[in-house]
Amino acid sequence: MQKKIQSALISVFYKDGIDAIAKKLHDAGITIYSTGGTQQFLEKEGIPCVAVESLTTYPSILGGRVKTLHPVVFGGILGRRYEEQDLKEMQQYAIPEIDVVIVDLYPFEETLRNTSEEKLIIEKIDIGGPSMIRAAAKNFRDVVVIAAKEDYAALEQLLVDQNCETTLEQRKAFAAKAFQVVMNYDIAINNYFNPDNTAVQTSSAKQVLRYGENPHQQAVFYGDLKELFTQLNGKELSYNNLVDVDAAVQLIGEFATDTNKVFAIIKHTNVCGIAARTSVKESWDAALAGDPESAFGGVLVCNNAIDLATANAINEIFFEVLIAPSFDEDALQVLKSKKNRILLELKAKYTKASSQSKTLLNGILSQGTDEGNFAEWKEVGGRETTAAEKEDLIFANLVCKHLKSNAIALVKNKQLVGKGCGQTSRIDALRHSIEKAKQFKFDLKGAVMASDAFFPFNDCVQIAHVEGVEAIIQPGGSIRDKDSIDYCVEHNLAMVITGLRHFRH
Repeated sequence: MQKKIQSALISVFYKDGIDAIAKKLHDAGITIYSTGGTQQFLEKEGIPCVAVESLTTYPSILGGRVKTLHPVVFGGILGRRYEEQDLKEMQQYAIPEIDVVIVDLYPFEETLRNTSEEKLIIEKIDIGGPSMIRAAAKNFRDVVVIAAKEDYAALEQLLVDQNCETTLEQRKAFAAKAFQVVMNYDIAINNYFNPDNTAVQTSSAKQVLRYGENPHQQAVFYGDLKELFTQLNGKELSYNNLVDVDAAVQLIGEFATDTNKVFAIIKHTNVCGIAARTSVKESWDAALAGDPESAFGGVLVCNNAIDLATANAINEIFFEVLIAPSFDEDALQVLKSKKNRILLELKAKYTKASSQSKTLLNGILSQGTDEGNFAEWKEVGGRETTAAEKEDLIFANLVCKHLKSNAIALVKNKQLVGKGCGQTSRIDALRHSIEKAKQFKFDLKGAVMASDAFFPFNDCVQIAHVEGVEAIIQPGGSIRDKDSIDYCVEHNLAMVITGLRHFRH
């Protein structure tokens, strides 16, 4: 069903690009209705407009809060041209037909990023804009709605190619986009007022990815990565890259205030190497030594600037992504030698979300993020931990927190020397971690062990002790905690109960 455009309502916050489309409308003899700042901007560009106030007979009131909320405006948008009664009422009340609605929304999310002052944030909750967009989208049989400047070019092309006519399919497609714009806007407002109940997280920024987890799966990322990173080199991030980058950033965030330089290697969201040292190069060497096989094709992350010495060392292996707060210029030149290698500069303002959610079954599952390392530090073994052991235990527990359950982390001198993750039993996770340590020639004498959950039996403690582990950290909570504790007491091993489990499924 072709429809000829004869009138348009334009009311936008951002004026860039609107003059070109308004000029085309005007040149085609289309009447333009407008308000406030938009009207002034267009008239300054030599494009005549009819003030909305001349239709409503009301001025903009309440500091601009009420401008377009009037039956004449919404009647012109919602009036059904195919309903005889609607047309009679529109004629009776002198309501003009409005065929195109071009409206954007107050920058609520941008305001949130730039200020914490509630008064300013509240004033950027748009009322009239979403209402006009929804009204125009609902009446897509007769009205074209443009709710984002990304669609200006598409409308301009239609005006030229189709002589200011649109098809029903085109109007419906614009309506679908418009409803999504309003949905995203409302979700952002909901998340502001309900920060602990953000079950649905989305964004108006949409990035179509090459494919999903596998090549036959389509994928889209909703969000603006530029808020978090400056990409300095490389190809577009893939679905799997994004998942691993998220895991890497969450992990390194645990060491944001660490006085040491921490370097970590992520593979399929699990930590396969991590170490803390006094220099970035030393921390890289130690992290890589933890599992040089798994590091191939991994995602690398550091809490300090990447210098030339480290860049030269990293450059020797294949990796997908490197994340750091900054890069020395000479280091950057070395790392850019591979054009597809993704280099991300993590912005200092990054903060972890307070909640996480995922779709499953026929709904959405939401929870608060796993915050903290330990709720208590309860020494229950045969002796107190030494200062060095305590540092290693704190480090190991954070590493274990970021491994898939069931998980065991073996650490020595703030270096991950063995890990077992994603196992169906805790004892298998321990066996795997010991096997990894032996594969890369680590001596476990004096190492510490972290477990993401309690030990149901004392078998893990016994096996770890035989291999040289002398201090253990675990959340506790088993009805048989005493078995493991008694073994530690009997064999003079240190054990710490934290009271904080770190399952990760």
